[in-house]
Amino acid sequence: MGAEPRGASAASLVFLIVTAAVLVLAIVLAVLLVVDAQRSARAEAEELTRAVALAVAAAPTVAESLDAPDPSASLQPYAETLMDHAGVDFVTIMTPDGIRVTHRDPAEIGRPYIGTIPAEPATLTEEFAGTLGPSVRTIVPVESEGALVGWVSVGRTVGTIASDLVPRLPIVVVIALAVLVAGVAGAILARRTTRRLAGDLPAGTIRDAVASYESVRTLGEALRAQTHEHGNRMHTAVSLLELGRTREAIEILTETSRQSQALVDQVAARRDGDPTVGALLLGKAAQARERGVDWNAEIAPDAPRSTLSPVDAVSVVGNLIDNALDAAASGPAPRWVRIAFEPADSGGVRIVVADSGDGVADEHRERIFDHGFSTKPAGAEGRGIGLALVRAIVTDAGGDIALSAAPTAFTVTLPGRRS
Repeated sequence: MGAEPRGASAASLVFLIVTAAVLVLAIVLAVLLVVDAQRSARAEAEELTRAVALAVAAAPTVAESLDAPDPSASLQPYAETLMDHAGVDFVTIMTPDGIRVTHRDPAEIGRPYIGTIPAEPATLTEEFAGTLGPSVRTIVPVESEGALVGWVSVGRTVGTIASDLVPRLPIVVVIALAVLVAGVAGAILARRTTRRLAGDLPAGTIRDAVASYESVRTLGEALRAQTHEHGNRMHTAVSLLELGRTREAIEILTETSRQSQALVDQVAARRDGDPTVGALLLGKAAQARERGVDWNAEIAPDAPRSTLSPVDAVSVVGNLIDNALDAAASGPAPRWVRIAFEPADSGGVRIVVADSGDGVADEHRERIFDHGFSTKPAGAEGRGIGLALVRAIVTDAGGDIALSAAPTAFTVTLPGRRS
């Protein structure tokens, strides 16, 4: 069994895991908020440039000035006023063929516009790298009496849009810190609750305690069933003897001995048998007969003993058999459970537990080993812990567990114990 370091208590592990999860959540949330702020800033820039460009294009003085001999004389001061008060980085007014008559840099006046000019008069918003660098800009046609007389392009640079994010960053930081603080508070509460329940025990010790409980439970149920079965047969045999029906009494006692001896012989024939698992199988055989389920156990003489401790071995085998018995008993006839111990190709031991039950639904196959998940009703029979515990024990031992269908079978492969 795997063991946690003594200093790594279950409470500390819970605190670290919850804190780490909250930290990741806070970082992801902060990133998402920044991305959303960037998207919002860009959308606002597009709306602003579009609104200003449409307003400029609709101004009668703009169309009139474009027809003047020197449009820049009146339009450049107008554009500069807009750039100072409208919150945009440039207002470029140009002729129909794209020659600038206004620009933030007066030296650029008279040069061709750098950007997309629609083939037909239409409004276009785009991101383009011009003389001021990359910018979000909107170009709008200027028309007079239905004729195209020029264009207006209004834009905000990407750098300006990015600077708009700075005032929003403190809000992002506050929200992320609030989530982080709340999460750490929850982690502290979870640690206190775990410590109240488990003290400073390592997580591995708690897992071992659960395994021990499951082992005692399943072994106790098996022995109870075996004792109950033997008791019934003994009472029947005594009653037959009192009635003078000696032959029938001998047959009952002989059959009981024969069934038990067959399984004992298989267990004893193994070169490295596990007496605890053998006792479990004897009890589970009686439990199967008690529930009307046909039982068959095949134990190969050369099947090696696994590296599991007796407690873990009983937990693994017992829980798998319990699930198989439950499935078979509630399934259609004929009802049966098959158990096989055989050598694995890797040199370890392979344990196969199959049953005649209805199987595991496809939607449950991925969750069947999750802690707390169970297809059984809530209550003593719906613990949702058995298969999760089995997988934890098998994985810690360096093995693996697989589920197959038609018939339903759990196959556990474990490393063999070195001699």
